[in-house]
Amino acid sequence: MKNYSHAIITKILAFVLVILCFTGMVTSIVQVENANDGEFGIIFEDNYFHSRAYIRESRSLVNDLTRLLGEYKNEEHIASGGTISEEEWSWEERQLFSEYQYQSPEYSYDLTEKENFERFKEVYANQLAKAREQLIQNDLKTFHRLLQSLNDYENRLFYASDGVHVFTNTPNTEKEQFRTYPSYMMFGEYKTELYPKEVKENQYLYKQITEPIQSLDPKSMVVYIAFTQEFLDQNLKEWQENKAVATQSFYRLLGFLTAGILSFLYLVIVIGRTSFKDQEVSLNPLDKLFTDVKLGLCVILLAFWAALLEDLNDTEMMFMVIPITITFATVGLMLVLSLVRHWKNGTLIKHSLVFRILYTIYKFVRNIYDSGSVGIKTVLIVIGYPLIVALTFFMFPVTLGIAAWFALKKVKSFQAIQEGVEKIKDGDIHHRIDVGSKGEFSRLAANINGITDGLKKAVDNELKSERLKTELITNVSHDIRTPLTSIITYVDLLKKEKDPSKVEEYIEVLDQKSKRLKVLTDDLFEAAKASSGNIPVQFERINIVSLISQGLGEVNEKIESLDLEVKFNHPKEKVYVTADGKLLWRSIENLLSNIFKYTLKGSRVYIDIEEAGDEILLTFKNISAYELNISAEDLMERFTRGDEARSSEGSGLGLSIAKSLIEIQKGRFYVQVDGDLFKSMIYMRKHQE
Repeated sequence: MKNYSHAIITKILAFVLVILCFTGMVTSIVQVENANDGEFGIIFEDNYFHSRAYIRESRSLVNDLTRLLGEYKNEEHIASGGTISEEEWSWEERQLFSEYQYQSPEYSYDLTEKENFERFKEVYANQLAKAREQLIQNDLKTFHRLLQSLNDYENRLFYASDGVHVFTNTPNTEKEQFRTYPSYMMFGEYKTELYPKEVKENQYLYKQITEPIQSLDPKSMVVYIAFTQEFLDQNLKEWQENKAVATQSFYRLLGFLTAGILSFLYLVIVIGRTSFKDQEVSLNPLDKLFTDVKLGLCVILLAFWAALLEDLNDTEMMFMVIPITITFATVGLMLVLSLVRHWKNGTLIKHSLVFRILYTIYKFVRNIYDSGSVGIKTVLIVIGYPLIVALTFFMFPVTLGIAAWFALKKVKSFQAIQEGVEKIKDGDIHHRIDVGSKGEFSRLAANINGITDGLKKAVDNELKSERLKTELITNVSHDIRTPLTSIITYVDLLKKEKDPSKVEEYIEVLDQKSKRLKVLTDDLFEAAKASSGNIPVQFERINIVSLISQGLGEVNEKIESLDLEVKFNHPKEKVYVTADGKLLWRSIENLLSNIFKYTLKGSRVYIDIEEAGDEILLTFKNISAYELNISAEDLMERFTRGDEARSSEGSGLGLSIAKSLIEIQKGRFYVQVDGDLFKSMIYMRKHQE
């Protein structure tokens, strides 16, 4: 709990640090904006004459002078229409001609466009004159505004002339007079003269000063500009102050940026986890909001924050930027960290509203498609594909390619099924059809494979049945022929024998062999009845412990003769099963008989009774006297014995009969072989009161 509290406090501190660092970066940028129009480039300017500020002081003056000399000249030039360009007047004419075309009855569709335009000039002569006059008046206003602006350039002297028109604020007109000032620019007669020489190295000079001057005629036009010492001293001081502010803000910005990035990365790593070792991401109530909605809110917050700062003046900015930024940054960071949690949880896309809508539509259509008939699927395709094409008309080749790929895939699936059916029809029942997809063809392939599996199983069962029949005939013939041959042989000997003692011996052998033959025929008959299920069953409550205890008492002599030690383990309380007492004992008697015939003399026999849910498990375990090189499944076959030489007196039907009798009583019978350990297990239904 203590470690968990420390983790929460650390996350909160990192969160606060990110907010403060972001706010610090914004305030640093605002300070540079107020001091130097947001230009951090001043940090790398080593000289005032290399600076943007120096060029900025000349740019507007140069632009005004070049416009006056090159375009407006004087009022007479403007009044005569000299400032109206062909493009400008052509646009005015097109505007009025369009009005004439749709509103004037004078326009005729029987005339050519050129003829209509000539008529338009006559009809709209007054409107054209007014439009021309309006353009002249606009240019006159601009001309006088430019003249007025020239009066605002204090401590900057200028002289501009094209040989006819002159614009100046000083009586000085010669280059030598301008060269007496600490800084000047002189353009004309294909020459440019700048002082001091550092001005030539200014990277902003050509774009903002030289390029506008080049629009003038170099033969007749000259432009001289000079800066007084007072002006330079004032601007140099201001530039140095701005550079100091920008440098300080820049380093502060780097510090805030570094700390903010490190804090944010820490939050990204630990957010959603209680510790570094914890890999499971825990979500909070904010994470229930869809990710794309949160992303949209982030964009809206950013735009609203920028708009608020944009509306603030310089004075308000210094006081309001911190509270506004902290508020918006806190909400925005919470939304961003929620997106990070979803990213780490692997639900960034899946938890979006767009994904949910598209996935719901996909599942709805897919469920209909998968569960519907071929007719429904065809209707869906016929209706759905044109809709997709209509919605994605801008990428029609892509949708067409997807449709072609889908059709080709279905055709291949159909061909795979067709080829598979041909192979199965030709007798290859082991062939499997694999279409590798879902849908009608997949289910059809699975059904055909199911038929093939059933056919293969039936063939295997038939082969096994034929093998068992052959083995049954062989085993029955062998087991019956042996005592029958002995009987025939001893009957022939008895006919010829005259010695009474020998006759008595032969009769005893005949008695043994006939009894053996009777046992074989009785077991065979009982096995046939048991497997056919034609034995009546009377279910009753049976005390399984008492039944086995009484049975062991009846065979005690056999147990002692084989020197066997029986370990009977059972619950202390009475255990009842629902079964037929006679049939259940017959099954147990067969198992005990099997043990007496095949168990190792002097070994232990274990009989266990235990509860197994709604069933009672009865287990018999013994050590075989013969090596069990046979599987448990083969031992369950009729006329199969544990001794491969078939030298014992068993018929090989005991286990088979026991299994059939147990199954008739709705129980289960299993056999397990582990080395020489033989285990028989009977599951019977527990009697319900």
